[in-house]
Amino acid sequence: MTVRTGLARVAQDSEVNKLVRGRRVGLVAHPASVTDRFAHAKDVLEAAGAKIAALFGPEHGYGGEAQDMIGVGDAKDPASGAPIRSLYGATFESLSPEAAWLEGLDALVVDLQDVGSRYYTFVWTAVLCARVCQRAGVELIVLDRPNPLGGELVEGAPQIDALRSFVGLRSVPVRHGLTIGETVADAARAEGLDCVRVVEMQGWTREMRFEDTALPWVLPSPNMPTVDTARVYPGGCLLEGTNASEGRGTTRPFELFGAPWLDAHALADAMMRDGGDGFVARPTTVQPTFHKWAKQVLGAVQVHVTDARAFRPYRAYVAALREMKKHPQFQWRTEKYEFVDHVPAIDLLTGDGGVREAIDQGATIHEIMEIGRERLDAWDARSRWIYGRR
Repeated sequence: MTVRTGLARVAQDSEVNKLVRGRRVGLVAHPASVTDRFAHAKDVLEAAGAKIAALFGPEHGYGGEAQDMIGVGDAKDPASGAPIRSLYGATFESLSPEAAWLEGLDALVVDLQDVGSRYYTFVWTAVLCARVCQRAGVELIVLDRPNPLGGELVEGAPQIDALRSFVGLRSVPVRHGLTIGETVADAARAEGLDCVRVVEMQGWTREMRFEDTALPWVLPSPNMPTVDTARVYPGGCLLEGTNASEGRGTTRPFELFGAPWLDAHALADAMMRDGGDGFVARPTTVQPTFHKWAKQVLGAVQVHVTDARAFRPYRAYVAALREMKKHPQFQWRTEKYEFVDHVPAIDLLTGDGGVREAIDQGATIHEIMEIGRERLDAWDARSRWIYGRR
């Protein structure tokens, strides 16, 4: 049976349909905001009787065209004439809707496909929208969608409070096991945001991977083309905190990564030795067409996931960082990252500067994976009751 998303329930359930019927709404969406038959949320809401007064696009834009960390401007929907407001500009303030944009709205509907990693920013766009809606007296309706990694496993400790940012506005594990609806509901409980309403899915269980849902995969951002990408992303995104290519500019971003100075065979061997089970690291070469090291031939590794239930992407890619750090040309990223310029990007991503320091000092993979263990254990104990992991 196909999992029924929050959007599908708006289309098919008369009781849920009442949430939008006859109401003036805004919609936060992207290309993956579709039903199992590829009908977009905008069309579904209009068919349900909603008046779409404004559209909002998260990072990468409403149409999903922009690359990572590229500011997007406002536009107009050519079909309806409704304004398309950008929720990703040049400043941190641009990530939240302006209060004036919500004037006259009865509700703001959020339908965004997340990928189950703390650094994927769509969940934080939804949380920022909830905070503004609370102040404006506008209902926020989150149409829930599956976590493509499932909800049973967590990896990577919740970040320390000082390292909260747009790649983690609230302290959650790197691979957090939550849906976007659960993430926003948790924020609402903690922050007293009584404007939030989550339309839950039907038929989704925590042990499901995306292929179990019978839903189609539509890339939610330009470098998330397949479910395979989502599987490696909790580890692969760590490469954004380095001068190595994370595979942007190739056809398999985050699965492929490398650098012109990289010994691909040594890296693959190190990952297989220290990175855990459920994957094969294959040495290869790539030539990115854009982004880091564009048009250069790189020594590279491709990560092939052979057992998604055994694979631990965070550990596998931390093992890669340990090996790459041995090369004198390896560097941690020092440029501004997601609106933060005073903290190394890798610290924002791992959530603890101790990880970077341990790698610099040549710590073992076991020692690194124990950093923040108490925070991860505390999260797991708490979330087991909050999210029904029994």
